[in-house]
Amino acid sequence: MGRLDGKVALVTGAASGMGRVGAVRFAAEGAAVAAVDLRGCEDTVETIRSAGGRALSLAADVTDGRAVEAAVGEAESTFGALHVLYNNAGVSLADDDRATTTSESTWQTTMDVNVKGVWLCCRAGIPALQRAGGGSIVNVASFVAHLGSATPQLAYATSKGAVLAMTREIAVTHAREGIRANALCPGPVLTPLLAKYLDDEAKRQRRLVHIPMGRFGTAEEMVAGALFLASDESSFMTGQSLLIDGGITAAYTTPE
Repeated sequence: MGRLDGKVALVTGAASGMGRVGAVRFAAEGAAVAAVDLRGCEDTVETIRSAGGRALSLAADVTDGRAVEAAVGEAESTFGALHVLYNNAGVSLADDDRATTTSESTWQTTMDVNVKGVWLCCRAGIPALQRAGGGSIVNVASFVAHLGSATPQLAYATSKGAVLAMTREIAVTHAREGIRANALCPGPVLTPLLAKYLDDEAKRQRRLVHIPMGRFGTAEEMVAGALFLASDESSFMTGQSLLIDGGITAAYTTPE
């Protein structure tokens, strides 16, 4: 028996990184997976199917409300219901910097994908969860929503703080409908999203010195948290922020 047996999950940003790892892991735990990305997720779906799982590749831009509604509708019609929303799609743009230097276009794009995209997925997905009799929403935020950084990504950090507030509001609003909403807050993970900021050893050490565990996390470690939030194991947990960050947010100083 898998931890998501009998469930249907929609995963955004499923072509790479935590989205791909999450889609494959959810399927291995028994879920039928609708894998969503801007240009589809054929490789992810092939990996799932080759292991005997059920999966559907969907191309959708999460900033396009009609496209998101169509993806949710196709997932529901193909698999018969929807029980889990794993809202993972997000961007971190290279020129995202401090308040005085971040461009308006970078700010807007970041908000469109990271905040509006999560809202649109919830707007389209919650009615499907209601039809299923309840379910779980996992919104990917970040540890940077909890603390500031002198290597700034103002738009990204602000967008992830908004995801926390949105998650709490949704959790309280829909709690008595059997719908739970929680935010997953990963620490630094070596996914394509972060790799561009760690392209030399000095940049890597600038961040590693602040991690008590002395290493970066893995997508698999973050997805373990997403799986917990998606499953019935977290049945009395809603409106929360699950930090998986190697101890960063607990630290004042770190071991030498």
